[in-house]
Amino acid sequence: AGEIPDPLFGTHELDLQWIEEREWEYRACFKVSGALKSEEVVELVADGLDTLALVRINGRVVGESDNMFTPRRWNVARRLAPGRNELSIRFNPTPDYLAKRHAERDFREFNDPVGNSNRIRKEQCQYGWDWGPRFVTAGIWQGIRLEGWSRNRLESVVVKQRHPKSGRVFLDLTPELARAESGVRVRWQLSFDGKPVDAGDGSRIRIDQPKLWWPAGQGDQPLYTLQVIVTAASGQVIGTWEKRIGLRTITLDQSKDKWGRAFRFLVNGRPVFAKGANWIPAHSFVAGLNRADVERDLRSAVDANMNMIRVWGGGIYEDEAFYDVCDELGLMVWQDFCFACTQYPGSDAFLEVVRPEAEAQVRRLRHRASLALWCGNNEIWWLNKGELRDNPDPAQLREYERLFHELLPEAVAANDPTTGYWPSSPYR
Repeated sequence: AGEIPDPLFGTHELDLQWIEEREWEYRACFKVSGALKSEEVVELVADGLDTLALVRINGRVVGESDNMFTPRRWNVARRLAPGRNELSIRFNPTPDYLAKRHAERDFREFNDPVGNSNRIRKEQCQYGWDWGPRFVTAGIWQGIRLEGWSRNRLESVVVKQRHPKSGRVFLDLTPELARAESGVRVRWQLSFDGKPVDAGDGSRIRIDQPKLWWPAGQGDQPLYTLQVIVTAASGQVIGTWEKRIGLRTITLDQSKDKWGRAFRFLVNGRPVFAKGANWIPAHSFVAGLNRADVERDLRSAVDANMNMIRVWGGGIYEDEAFYDVCDELGLMVWQDFCFACTQYPGSDAFLEVVRPEAEAQVRRLRHRASLALWCGNNEIWWLNKGELRDNPDPAQLREYERLFHELLPEAVAANDPTTGYWPSSPYR
């Protein structure tokens, strides 16, 4: 809008630090149709609010958020008026939050020149890193919309693959609903290259001649389209879930060998040597990035004979386009949770902010063909070796373990039990 100079030019970074100290408010006017208003539940769905957000509809508070990575849903049916409505979202500045929240303990800083950015669930490299500037943003960085539904809503579908020695592949489907309901029915259709392969009823699919997905350099990357329709006992459609999946197994092999324990990935039972790089966010300002912004560099990784990308813990959980490209190119994804370098609080209050983040991101990405591993953090175990290993502080070690050896692996086990978990990189 021409209100500030180009942040990435010269020393403009120094002149723009005032932005993080201000309140910012976003407003939009919209109309609600009669059909939407007649639904039993009308939810305002915010996929990503960055970060300390107070949300109002027609001047009345409907919700708030303090985690950039946790999608939010608020039932706003009673707040909507016929005709014109106004949505406003106020983003509070973070300095006061950082000073007062989760302040039970101070930890050694490694990147934030001001300090305490580890206390907020926000893209950590916004606060400055060894490779990038400090720009603490505030805004709506992912999709926001109204969704109406009555009676029930299909949230997701768990797809569990089984690959017996017969060469067939079996898919077990478990729908996840917003409300518990018995007697639901499942219909499915499996397609490849836009053509139906098979369709049927029930929660199990058998694929007799499967086309297996392989990492780059190991084979092809065929992707099937799986559509699942869930209906109530009455026959009413509850919802439809459609995703692209790859038929494969990826396991972290930790079996004993002559040196101690292995650390290697087995894809469809075959050992694969991992070759790759760390991926930091593609821009200092991640809102509005699209497929073209990431595809060039991901393709260059494959051209350089890489087969794995590690989504680095100081950035963000990337958007769908990033994982689409990885699925298509055969780039296995080592997915860090968004924690890096400085240790994080282990208090109950902080863990309760992290828990829904972890559960939501695991559920969002678990179907991905490229997903190879969940990793707790970037370098915390290594950089804080004095406090955690050499001369451990029992209280600080306990805080570390609560987050990276309990909460996060529990979230993975409960929501994506077929993908491995590793507490830190590096770690042994």
